[in-house]
Amino acid sequence: MALTLFIMKSMSKKTSLDFLTVFIIIAGWWWLFFFFPSWDETHFGKMGSYYINRTFFFDVHPPLGKMLIGLAGYLSGYDGTFPFQKPGDRYEQHNYMGMRGFCAFLGSCLVPFAYLTVLELSKSLPAALLTAFILIFDTGCITLSQYILLDPILMFFLMGAVLSMVKSNSSADSGPGDGFFSSAFQSQLIGNNLHNVSIPEHLAYGSVVTMKNLRMAGGYLHSHWHLYPEGIGARQQQVTAYLHKDLNNLWIIKKHDLDTDLSDPSSPVEFVRHGDIIRLQHKETSRNLHSHQHEAPLTRKHFQVTGYGINGTGDSNDFWRIEVVGRKTGKLIKVLRSQIRLTHVATGCILGSSGKTLPKWGWEQVEVTCTPYLKETPNSLWNFEDHVNPKLPNISLDVLKPSFAEILLESHMVMIRGNSGLKPKDNEVTSKPWHWPINYQGLRFSGVNETDYRVYLLGNPVIWWLNLVTIGLYLLITVSTAVALKRGVQLTSELKELSRVVLHGGGQIMLGWLLHYLPFFMMGRVLYFHHYFPAMLFSSMLTGITWDTLLKFCAGFLSPSTTARKVYGGGFLVLILLILYSFYLFHPLSYGMIGPMASDPSSPMAGLRWMDSWEF
Repeated sequence: MALTLFIMKSMSKKTSLDFLTVFIIIAGWWWLFFFFPSWDETHFGKMGSYYINRTFFFDVHPPLGKMLIGLAGYLSGYDGTFPFQKPGDRYEQHNYMGMRGFCAFLGSCLVPFAYLTVLELSKSLPAALLTAFILIFDTGCITLSQYILLDPILMFFLMGAVLSMVKSNSSADSGPGDGFFSSAFQSQLIGNNLHNVSIPEHLAYGSVVTMKNLRMAGGYLHSHWHLYPEGIGARQQQVTAYLHKDLNNLWIIKKHDLDTDLSDPSSPVEFVRHGDIIRLQHKETSRNLHSHQHEAPLTRKHFQVTGYGINGTGDSNDFWRIEVVGRKTGKLIKVLRSQIRLTHVATGCILGSSGKTLPKWGWEQVEVTCTPYLKETPNSLWNFEDHVNPKLPNISLDVLKPSFAEILLESHMVMIRGNSGLKPKDNEVTSKPWHWPINYQGLRFSGVNETDYRVYLLGNPVIWWLNLVTIGLYLLITVSTAVALKRGVQLTSELKELSRVVLHGGGQIMLGWLLHYLPFFMMGRVLYFHHYFPAMLFSSMLTGITWDTLLKFCAGFLSPSTTARKVYGGGFLVLILLILYSFYLFHPLSYGMIGPMASDPSSPMAGLRWMDSWEF
């Protein structure tokens, strides 16, 4: 509220606002609460609990939104103990309303932000009011704003930035995710096995180690008892890269031609050196790291990597030459700090993590291959992280401490890579970008049967289709206006102002819509309907500007001023009544439906399933 009042006070006298109007707009979304858990609340509510409990975790989204959710819960008395396991679990005595109220408040702020932005660009109160009505009475925006989700937080800061830009122009005119991060990053996490500990500095035969790929989110070298399925190379034990700490990440370093028990305290310590030929034995299964000229599961022209042999006994395809980047032959290998590559002796290929996610038979872990291409990239470089050898002295890990800038950069790069690799879950309703503007398919938030309150994320169809038609209409008006100006057509002062609003104000909004919509066509990650809502905010603002301009243009051709005012006012009244009536019809989508599905003639929503793809 304070932020909104500050913005209102900062407006110039030329565009002074009706304070009552803005107050009504803000208040318009304060009745959007509903009181049952749903959909991604289990995701982001859990992360708010992590912050309250001071637990480190990894997620593909930047942290600010989840930190704010955690802060809202903490300040409102939530203790961070609700498990957030699945949608539909009752909150019981847990105080969750502070987090919901915070998200709802930020969602309600979208209305005045859009109102002020359109008012600044068009200098037209009706255009700003039409935009406000569209957002107040859109069922999709209401649904997204009444739960513990990142969407209202994202859109709040997005619209705040857009409003700031417009005003500026006018005035000028250990958690569960530590394994995703590098060893140096992890050494700064309290509770991580690398934090404030000491380990042997140099690698020796008989040491038990983990190997971490240097590619961002490349994972640990990992194996397990499961075999590659029939038809996927040789049917031998799977070797993958795994992003989490696990006992199956442990390997024993052995000489390639000797299998003596180097753990015997009486045996002398022998260090591993740059250029040595070694064998890596998987600690849990006793099979050796192995490669051969079978094709890798996903990456063509790369070789398959497997676990092979019985109790360490295998063949010559288990031999690897260990090399340190930038070191000379014979030099010792430092744990954590040395960047190493493993070259397969028999084929000359290099062990690497491709970054590709294996299918379910590979437990959706990351593919490990042996690449015959010798180009040096982070995919083919590793470092030794955990290192256990009781015969060696330990050193402190303080030498690894990264700077704040390095931590910040790495955390964001890991999030970007993790986000781009998201895949859909079983029976999950995903969608394609072309579905979104036409409101083709919604998303079930909660409730699965006739006795539950069912909430369904779907935009108000009249509003969304009006926005879609307006985009085409705007392009037509823009082209016509640009051609007229190019041909030197003489315009009245009023038409010149309308042309400026269309080309300058509307152009900025149209650019915002394109920037928040088109990139999704190039993304390989899983996509959902709610990803369109930032772009929907821009299309709604464009609708307010376009229809205001079009009605003024039509009224300008009518000579009697009273007739012109009737056409202009009547056009806006029709649009607003249409929006209000459509909200009356579809508001149960946001506030809960009960009874049969809409396909049943006895359903309260019967006759409103205008598209077969809607599932409410």
